Amino acid sequence: MKDFAAIDFETANECRCSVCSVGVVIVRNGEIVDSFYSLIHPEPEYYQWFCQQVHGLSEEDTEDAPVFPFVWEKIAPMIEGLPLVAHNSPFDEGCLKEVFKVYQMDYPDYKFYDTLAVSRRYYGDSLPNHQLQTVAAACGYNLENHHHALADAEACAYIAMKLL
Repeated sequence: MKDFAAIDFETANECRCSVCSVGVVIVRNGEIVDSFYSLIHPEPEYYQWFCQQVHGLSEEDTEDAPVFPFVWEKIAPMIEGLPLVAHNSPFDEGCLKEVFKVYQMDYPDYKFYDTLAVSRRYYGDSLPNHQLQTVAAACGYNLENHHHALADAEACAYIAMKLL
């Protein structure tokens, strides 16, 4: 796969629709050509302690951030016609579908590919686990800011370029 968009969401709480940040990396002809990152004002509007421990974001970080529809109007043209790639894509695809529902937006049936599933087939038991940072390292990419949506999307893009 030479053309795709790698995407990663972070959520504020247990609700998949509570996206509070997004990272997108555009790959064309096997090269990263563009990227996008934004904080998002989550809905519902509260943060769980566990989620904050994972990504470090809080109400203060997103209180003045745009709501999802305003962020997505910037992303949609970037990813038009491209398949989406995510590490553990059922999570990110679920986030996207749920937040589209919350804002009563028509979901365009994006095609998702899962680098987690691909890494399990490709590496099997040769890795201690198939977490994003482990698979990225196996693909020669050093993920330094894990759980920052753009850093995770970039790591996913490198994995996809190697394994897809």
